[in-house]
Amino acid sequence: MTRSLRILMLASAAIAQAGAAETPLSIKPSFRLGDAGVLCTAQVRPTDTRLTGIFDRAYLLTCRDAAGPIGSAIAVRRALDTAREPSAVSAVTTTCGVEESANIDRVGTVRAIHCRDEAAGIDYRRYSVQQGDTSYLVEGLAGYDPALKLALASLVTDRAQSGAVQVATTEVSDPAAFARVQAGALDPAGVRSEAYIRNNAGRFAESAEFFESLVGRSASEPASLAEALVNQGLQQSNLGNFAGAERLLARAEAASPQGDGVMQRLIRNYRAINQLNQHHWNEAVAALAVTVPPVAEVEDADRIREGLITPPLSLAINRDSASGQEVADVGNQLTPAERGAILDAQAMELRGIALRQQGQLADSEAQLTEAQAKILRVRDGRVHSANWLISEIQVERALVAEARGDRSSAIGAFDAAIAALAEVFPESPALLSAKARKAGYLVRSGDSAGGRALFDEVVAGGASIADSGTVLRNLLGPYFDLLARDGSSEAAASMFRASQLLQRPGVAQTQAILARQYSAGNDEGSALFRLALARTREIVRQDSEIRRLEALPERTAGDELALTTGKSSLEALRAEQVKLQAQLNDYPRYKVLSSQTVELAEMQAALRSGEGYYKLMVVGDELYALMASQQAARALKLGTTASAIASNVTALRNSIVRIENGEAVTEPFEVERARGLYVTLFGPVDSEVRALKHLVFEPDGPMLQLPPSLLPATQAGVDAYKARAAKSDADAFDFTGVDWLGRGREVSISVSPRSFLDMRSIAPSRARQAYLGLGENAVAFTRPVAAVADECDWPIAMWQIPIPADELRVAEARFGDAQSDLITGAAFNDSALLGSGEQLDQYRVLHFATHGLVTSPRPDCPPRPALVTSFAPNGSDGLLSFREIFDLKLDADVVILSACDTAGSATAAVSREAGIATGGNYALDGLVRAFVGAGARSVVASHWPVPEQYDATKRLIGGMVDAQPGQALADALEKSQVRLMDDPKTSHPFYWAAFIILGDGAKPLIPTTAVASAGVKPAAK
Repeated sequence: MTRSLRILMLASAAIAQAGAAETPLSIKPSFRLGDAGVLCTAQVRPTDTRLTGIFDRAYLLTCRDAAGPIGSAIAVRRALDTAREPSAVSAVTTTCGVEESANIDRVGTVRAIHCRDEAAGIDYRRYSVQQGDTSYLVEGLAGYDPALKLALASLVTDRAQSGAVQVATTEVSDPAAFARVQAGALDPAGVRSEAYIRNNAGRFAESAEFFESLVGRSASEPASLAEALVNQGLQQSNLGNFAGAERLLARAEAASPQGDGVMQRLIRNYRAINQLNQHHWNEAVAALAVTVPPVAEVEDADRIREGLITPPLSLAINRDSASGQEVADVGNQLTPAERGAILDAQAMELRGIALRQQGQLADSEAQLTEAQAKILRVRDGRVHSANWLISEIQVERALVAEARGDRSSAIGAFDAAIAALAEVFPESPALLSAKARKAGYLVRSGDSAGGRALFDEVVAGGASIADSGTVLRNLLGPYFDLLARDGSSEAAASMFRASQLLQRPGVAQTQAILARQYSAGNDEGSALFRLALARTREIVRQDSEIRRLEALPERTAGDELALTTGKSSLEALRAEQVKLQAQLNDYPRYKVLSSQTVELAEMQAALRSGEGYYKLMVVGDELYALMASQQAARALKLGTTASAIASNVTALRNSIVRIENGEAVTEPFEVERARGLYVTLFGPVDSEVRALKHLVFEPDGPMLQLPPSLLPATQAGVDAYKARAAKSDADAFDFTGVDWLGRGREVSISVSPRSFLDMRSIAPSRARQAYLGLGENAVAFTRPVAAVADECDWPIAMWQIPIPADELRVAEARFGDAQSDLITGAAFNDSALLGSGEQLDQYRVLHFATHGLVTSPRPDCPPRPALVTSFAPNGSDGLLSFREIFDLKLDADVVILSACDTAGSATAAVSREAGIATGGNYALDGLVRAFVGAGARSVVASHWPVPEQYDATKRLIGGMVDAQPGQALADALEKSQVRLMDDPKTSHPFYWAAFIILGDGAKPLIPTTAVASAGVKPAAK
């Protein structure tokens, strides 16, 4: 089990105030606006030019999904003119009305002015009030008026005010994406502070974004760069990327001054944590034994504040870096010696963890006791920012007590850990983690009722706390065990709810955005929504390019020009996107927030007679499942592990097809192994599954890479195959008679309960044309000069064996000339598709039959998913890339990808290149996600190279498109698959099982509406 460990806030120390109540906002670096609705925050902006005195404060206001600030606020000790005070968010000239009075809750009567940018058609608002000798002003986009009013109320009262921010949102960004926007609104000191705060609160994904932003800004400052890199390294370790973590730690060590005792301690500790996260206990102890330079002694702290300059402090102060001087500042902050003392205490804690894992309990307890004592000696234990470390120590002491059988001490230590975090990080993933650890202990020690109640509390809190899934993923196993043993419908509902905390970002998030876009069909609002999404992707792309240029060790004049131009372009894009977001407020449907958590009862109500939803869940290395129908639901623990399933999936895929020397090689399918996998996954609910007409399967872990339809549902057919195959003249590739799960059942693939319900309820396409077929690229023997990019290009041979357009012509004939079009040969090129403008969204069904590229051309090249097209006459790369697919404008009910392994993944890096800030690295996150993002409600995709032998793919797809109006897409695919199952030549799963339907397969390929079915020829008999 990976144990995510947190990090030490170097820049400052929050000092506890005895008997203090809620911390005033005036001393906080940021705070939330309201407590419900869209997440908006105010972040200190010390560089604001409107500040003239030491008591003045300024803030930028940011809201989730807006790519830049939506407003600003100031509190100044001077009189101000509401209309003439400069703006921090708009450089355009606006026309303002007369000053009026308005009433704002918890403030009273204020001055208000409405302004308008006539050229852009954008409205702005300003509110101001004076109380005592302080003047307060908020200003920003009128579409975010609720956030502006809450900001003013919070500033005036110096307390966070409750209230809902009901503004338009695309829900395109997750917490990490919003963190990137927030980081862009802060100066480096603010970014560093927020990065540590989020990390210590357990918000690892958000913290990673802040540190990544810091790396880009610190390239010329070695000490600051080292600090950012070392923290990036720990984030990667906490997320399971151990090799990447070590590379970043090595870069940090190379960048850090060797005499910097604080930074060297940080690197030492983080190397040890990276080893602990891998369960390398001895290696962790060795990492902690590395000698590091000394720092000023703790007893020198008072003299340092009085002016003593010690050699280590002199080195820090004299770094050629403003950031370095800031880190070394000792005014109200921790001195280098104090930071060194806390880091040494952390090292003791880490050594204690390793010793406990090795069974050395007494030595572990001694290390943990001394670690806590060392922390409490720093400023008499009043360093609030070290509470997270005290909490970690208490959790470890609890685990030592558990190992000794000392229940009382264990409970006390867990409670102390929870109390330490509740004081400084309420409503945080870190606090949920501490509670989950205690709950797990209660279950292990026999208090199942107490453990379950506390786990229920954790799950309820996690639903409203962003980024909680990362820290809880490996802690919910005992809870799931309890629920599976319970077996009741109430336990199933609890497991269903808890499992959604573990949902990874990816195609599910993209489906949710698509559903929101088309919540009222394809109208002007959806077009504006799409434009806002496009600008968001452009911003991510531009930001990634800027970070790449900033990270270059040396930049040419061309690089400098590109960097300057890119930054200017980024600011313009952000401003445009924010204005688009504000305009979406004209469409009330985009102000409605959809709950991401689906209750089991809601899912059951959406299921129809004969339908079942099977959800597979990986928790740690354990496997759980939930089977739900209209009338019943069961939670299960499966008798295997994720590792064992992974081995079986790999073996099965290899027996279906593997690539050797560029050729697809098929072996006799391991049908007995497949039957065993069916029994493992579906055995406990076998009768329910075999009675279904439509199975909605939500895979997790290894099963993301295998269609469930190829698992034998009964033993008789397997036994018959074995008996037949034992004969000397047997055809080992003849699997006729096997009772596959996909025989007689429709199968849809879901990636989350919410996304399935979204796709079930989404409005259908309004396209007037039925079908567009694309494929059979023009043969090319040389690459156009303009298309040559780098050594990672695919060989030209990829363009010399195009996929024949036979299946496209079959489909074209089925839909009829009046309702269908075909684009093949030279006309099928990437430039033409990208320049098609409004045309592609006029087709309900798009069908690509071409080569799919989902791997990399060479081991040292990154994989970039793409579809092969012809080269354009004016020069192109002959590829419709992952990024370019996202930019297509579709309004499709179904996209068919008849190409190789189109259900594969895209890396997080490739996703970022495409302007997608989150997700990646999992199956279905590649081409499937790109087409969903482009506007496909359902995608038919393949899990391996599609076969041409025996016209298998032509027959399969041809049979599917032969559907009757109103016939379910999944039913049409199943009936086509059965015809291949019953043919000895194509009965091997290689020929019929590759394709899956992501989406709601119960929806028809050909709707029964007059427009959709007009001109469609009768299905073949």
